[in-house]
Amino acid sequence: MTAISAWFSRERKTPIAEWWWTVDRELMFALCALMGFGVLLSFAASPPVAERIGLGPWHFTQRHVLFCIPALGAMLLASLVNARWTRIIALVTLVGGVVLLAMTLRYGVEVKGARRWISFMGQSLQPIEFVKPALAVMSAWFISEQMKRKDVPGHILALGATGLVVGLLLLQPDVGQTILVSVVYGGLLFLAGISWLVIAVLGVAAIVLLVMAYTFFPHVARRIDAFLNPETGDNYQAERALESLLEGGWFGMGPGEGIARRYLPDAHADFVFAAGASEFGILFCLMLVGLIAFIVIRALNLAMAQQNLFNRLAASALAIQFGVQSAFNLTVNLNLIPPKGMTLPFVSYGGTSMIAIGLSMGLLLALTRRKPEETFATGLPIRSALDNQSVPGKR
Repeated sequence: MTAISAWFSRERKTPIAEWWWTVDRELMFALCALMGFGVLLSFAASPPVAERIGLGPWHFTQRHVLFCIPALGAMLLASLVNARWTRIIALVTLVGGVVLLAMTLRYGVEVKGARRWISFMGQSLQPIEFVKPALAVMSAWFISEQMKRKDVPGHILALGATGLVVGLLLLQPDVGQTILVSVVYGGLLFLAGISWLVIAVLGVAAIVLLVMAYTFFPHVARRIDAFLNPETGDNYQAERALESLLEGGWFGMGPGEGIARRYLPDAHADFVFAAGASEFGILFCLMLVGLIAFIVIRALNLAMAQQNLFNRLAASALAIQFGVQSAFNLTVNLNLIPPKGMTLPFVSYGGTSMIAIGLSMGLLLALTRRKPEETFATGLPIRSALDNQSVPGKR
């Protein structure tokens, strides 16, 4: 124990100690707790799905736990790097991810008319999950550079990168992820202080794209029609999810006792929140929502406290992405919007999604670490220390 504690000692000033005393531990522990919620809900929601398709009852649960290990590793390792290395990681991930996105159009596995997955060494990979955080960080870098140096075409580069990713997503097609990427880009522009006229133009363009998606993509039209008029379309999953939410009541029916979740096809994935409500109740789900809200608010507060412009924009973009993706999944479970095929971060089953979110949150932790130059030996931030010194008679 003495040797281990020495690694975290301030006096030793080892890289581990520097990381431990500068990383935001409240946010890190909250993310780990969210992983724990995911494992617990996997025990409740996965067995019926596995048995229905002829697998062992704990097949998805075991895989979910195994996916947590590289996800946690990715988060912790990424949180060790500095701002320069976050940009390098994001650049390499973005270039590789875009290449894989393009490859899915030809070599991807077609599921329900869309090519979003590509097989790699016997495993299925969804490239957009890694592209999303990388694109957010690189767009933040481009925009921050233009805000500091007017000769840098940062907005053009950010728009070009986002447009390329959006174009590849629409060719798959994947409208849900397209909306998420566009919302994060719009949030970055808002934080960068872009004019309201440009925001209004982008809003109109988004509405036009949604109308075009409804017109040209039959599966989008079917989902929207089924949502607006359930009697005319296939709304089976949404109806079963709503039944699962309602049957649990405030305190749930108990582990393994839920009935509606047994007939929910994606109870372990996109609709794990509804399955959890059946087993553990609405109060449990409110705790989960509260934890997600704490993570998003904490991350945004940390981002806004950053002195470095790139750190502030990139951390904000990653926090917005995490929050919007969570909101999409939760509103789909509550049948407030049409299904999007989007996971609940760290909770839904999915290896690609979980590892990519681990990387994303690791970069967020790295970008929001307290900087040595912003701290006195007392451990107080410089601004706070100066404020204390500026008040007469204050020690």
